[in-house]
Amino acid sequence: MKKKTFSIAAIGMVAALGVIIGAPIQAQEFGPVPQADIDAAKAALGKRLFFDPRLSGDAAISCSTCHNPEKGFADGLPLAKAYPGSDGFRNAPTLINASLKAAWFHDGRLGTNLNDVTRESITETYTMNMDMRLMQERIKQDPIYVEMFAAAGYGEPSNGSVRKAIPEYLKTLTSRGSPYDTGLMSDSATRGFELFKGKAGCAECHSGPRFTDDTPHNTGAPENPEIWSNPLRHVTFVSFAKFMGISNYMNLRRDPGASIRTNLVDGSDIGTFMTPSLRELTYTAPYMHNGMIGSLADVVAFYNDGGGEDPNMDARIQPLGLSAEEQADLVAFLEALSGDPLTSDEHVWPDKIDVNYKPIENWLDARN
Repeated sequence: MKKKTFSIAAIGMVAALGVIIGAPIQAQEFGPVPQADIDAAKAALGKRLFFDPRLSGDAAISCSTCHNPEKGFADGLPLAKAYPGSDGFRNAPTLINASLKAAWFHDGRLGTNLNDVTRESITETYTMNMDMRLMQERIKQDPIYVEMFAAAGYGEPSNGSVRKAIPEYLKTLTSRGSPYDTGLMSDSATRGFELFKGKAGCAECHSGPRFTDDTPHNTGAPENPEIWSNPLRHVTFVSFAKFMGISNYMNLRRDPGASIRTNLVDGSDIGTFMTPSLRELTYTAPYMHNGMIGSLADVVAFYNDGGGEDPNMDARIQPLGLSAEEQADLVAFLEALSGDPLTSDEHVWPDKIDVNYKPIENWLDARN
């Protein structure tokens, strides 16, 4: 196979991850998701910013457009929305427990610095398409932000502080109250957990409190043809692939996945994607990086049949031989990993954000 070429920007992202590809991954202990120490004033500021459409170029969308609290901070769509004029080419993942990720996005191209993740999400042309200098001037015009930034210890509103406040809010989005965590799993779910750790082999990749090894694998998930048949999605894919330095991107008809960070010469990493968390699954259907599987029962059936068809598929993906009852038990366990919905005022900005406030007079000369 022809050696792939990548941009300097892509190589820099890979280096920033600090992850040694190919190193053995030790299964982590299961348990509750750890709770972070949170600065309440900074998190409150981040919450308002998260729900504010003025953080996008034409003030049409906010972070919550693709990360809806009612949908488990995903969006319930196979493929995500995008900035007006384009559409997404991957499924929107949940942001619940995301502050604990070891690498971000389905391809793992960014590491744990949420400042960088926030900046890319706001500024990328097909996500929110915002010039952060313009964003900074917009929020300086809002008297509520002037007060909130000062109360959070940031001084006057700035784009750098936005990139700190939103991650502080994300730290509040942690799982709680699931039957698994409270010890109230049904008999079926309890049997499913034993299958999960044993016969079904799920725990080899889905380990730790978030049930993920934060590592890319190829499970043979089918491609979503809409990415290439829908011009609005294809233009987004092409824009992404061009920026990442992927060769022959105009003729590419599959998502390269985490190969943009691993860059193996033989191409055996094409089609690998980060292992997703299994927390809050009842809220976040459809599943897989491209939304191609609609229900948990279908996900379990997919793996029971030995995954999909791909020359690069992980060798551990094999037919499981689970009976119909065992598959139902496994689904019951996966459902038991979903807890209380994060839809109260604690996690959602309670008021409509008024953008019709009176502008500050002579704002170019104003000083806070």
